[in-house]
Amino acid sequence: MSTADRTGQAPPAEGGNGAAGAPRRGLAARIAGRAGGGAAQALLVLVALFWLVPTLGLLVASLRSNEDNNAGGWWKVFTKPTQLTVESYSSLLDKGDFVASFWNTVLITVPATVLVVVIASLAAYAFAWMEFPGRDWLFIVVVALLVVPVQVALIPVAKLYGAIEFGGFQMFGSVTGVVLFHVAFGLPFAIFLLRNFFAAIPRDLLEAARMDGGSEWTIFRRVIFPLGGPAIASLGIFQFLWVWNDLLVALVFADTESQPMTKWLQSQMRQFTGNIDILAPGAFLSLIVPLIVFFAFQRYFVQGVLAGSVK
Repeated sequence: MSTADRTGQAPPAEGGNGAAGAPRRGLAARIAGRAGGGAAQALLVLVALFWLVPTLGLLVASLRSNEDNNAGGWWKVFTKPTQLTVESYSSLLDKGDFVASFWNTVLITVPATVLVVVIASLAAYAFAWMEFPGRDWLFIVVVALLVVPVQVALIPVAKLYGAIEFGGFQMFGSVTGVVLFHVAFGLPFAIFLLRNFFAAIPRDLLEAARMDGGSEWTIFRRVIFPLGGPAIASLGIFQFLWVWNDLLVALVFADTESQPMTKWLQSQMRQFTGNIDILAPGAFLSLIVPLIVFFAFQRYFVQGVLAGSVK
C-alpha cells in the first residue's frame, strides 16, 4: 500500500526544499528580508543626503553676496569658494528689528511649549488613572477638538482679544495673546497623546505606590513622569517645532513689536527684486534652532516612538 493510501494524503512533491508543506517565500517577502542589507542602507543614505540638499543650498546662499546669488546658482561656490562671506549675517544681526523678532520667537515658543507639556501631562494623568464624574465625556470632548481647524477660531478669538484691555495692556497684538492661542490649540493633541501613553503603564506600579502612602502628586512625579519621559520629550519637540515655524497665527495676532521671525521674514519679501541677502541668512537662522533642538533630544524622541509602537 502506498503512502497516499495509508495516510489519505499525497506525498510531498519531489524536488522540494525538504520541508513538506512549507510555503515558498514570495518575491515581496524576499525583498523585505533583504531590506536590511548594505544596498538598502546605501539607498537610505542617498535619500537622506538628497533631503539635505535644500538645507545645504540655503546655507551656501546665505554665505554669498547678493550679487553672486543673482549671477548664478549656489552650486557655483564649489568652483569659486572665494564667494563665501559672512557679511550677510553681520548686516542682518545689526538690524534691531530682526534681533527683536528673534527674541519674540523665543518668548512665544518656550512658554507655549512648557505650558502645553505641563498642563497636558497633568490632564493626561487625570484622564488615565483618576476617577471623577464625567471623565469619559470630557475626554470625548478633547478628542473632538482635534478636528477643529485653526482657521475656524481666528476671527472669534481676534474679536475676543480685541475686547480684552486693562491697565493699558491690549491682548490683541501681544506676545501673551499668541502664546495663549498656541496653548489652546496644542492641548487637545497633547492630552490625547499622553493619555494613551500613560494608560499603558502597568496598574500594579500605581497600586504599589498608593499602598506605600503616596499621594496622586507623588505618584505622578515619581512613577508617571519618569516612565512617560520619552513621550513627554517627543511632545515637547513636536510642540516646539510647530510654534517656532508658525506663520498664520503670527500674521493674525502679532503686531510689529511682538512679531516672530517668520512674520519678519515674510515682511521682507519684495515684489519685483530679489532679497536673498536678507532672506537666506534669516531663514537659515530660523531653521538652525529647531534642528539643534531636535538633534539634542533625538534620543528621547526615538525612545518615545519605539515605546508607543510596542505598547
